[in-house]
Amino acid sequence: MEGSVKESGYYEGERLTHLLALVQRGIETSKPSNVNSLPEKLWLKKQIAIGINEVTRVLERMKPNPTDTRQPPVQLQVVIVVTDCKPRMLTKHIPNLAASRNVPVLYIRDHKRASLRLGELVKLKTALAIGVKARGNDLNLSLQQILTRDDTS
Repeated sequence: MEGSVKESGYYEGERLTHLLALVQRGIETSKPSNVNSLPEKLWLKKQIAIGINEVTRVLERMKPNPTDTRQPPVQLQVVIVVTDCKPRMLTKHIPNLAASRNVPVLYIRDHKRASLRLGELVKLKTALAIGVKARGNDLNLSLQQILTRDDTS
């Protein structure tokens, strides 16, 4: 069944902690070091689509047909979605939309704390979904290692 999630596709416990630490490290090492760069929140918004609405908007702008050479300026490398949110309807559309754009989805859950932990990454109180934009930086390299490792296991 397309769009269904294998139980092993969830990140929780130690696996979730490791994922979030890798993403945090990728964000930290990707930050520009010069003083004249963008403020941190603006820089972060250029690297990550934050929230259900923004993730949905970026995915909808991406072409569903991978052979179409006219791609939008923003591509998502991966989407991270909190699965233990209520109501579930808030994030239900994201996996199918991402699958139609060939964007992998990582599902996280942590006994109703996942949205808090995901929010910490992007300097907000909570976040139900984030999409990491393909920019070719350290964050993208870290996530590529995770995605490659998950494909082989």
